[in-house]
Amino acid sequence: MKRKHAKTLSLIFSRPVSGNIKWQEIESLLVALGAETVEREGSRLEIYLFGVVRVFHRPHPSPDTDKGAVASIRKWLEENGVTP
Repeated sequence: MKRKHAKTLSLIFSRPVSGNIKWQEIESLLVALGAETVEREGSRLEIYLFGVVRVFHRPHPSPDTDKGAVASIRKWLEENGVTP
């Protein structure tokens, strides 16, 4: 895992939940973990990883991911053995 992805993973698992993580960095981390992404309608992004499909909204107009999405991604990664 590249240093950039390790830093993003650490931010995802930091307490309290960070509200300053750019969505593009999270998306890049998930792709590095082997995710396949599919553009959906609107600003939705379908992510296939760990044999599961999850759909997330890309944040806009701000590039920062909201805390609820970060917590959801953290839980999903944790359930599949991905931790910093």
